[in-house]
Amino acid sequence: MAYVIKDSCISCGACAPECPVSCISEGDSQYEIDGGACIDCGSCAAVCPVDAPQPE
Repeated sequence: MAYVIKDSCISCGACAPECPVSCISEGDSQYEIDGGACIDCGSCAAVCPVDAPQPE
């Protein structure tokens, strides 16, 4: 099960460098996770100040 970034994302970018498979990128209005590449490790969720990354 991949992680997704919820609407609470404030686009701070803290999550992207923590991803070991580099599947997080900056989208138009918030950061996005490539669900096909996500390995469900939770590294992004651990550093997010607003708990935006959540299991799908």
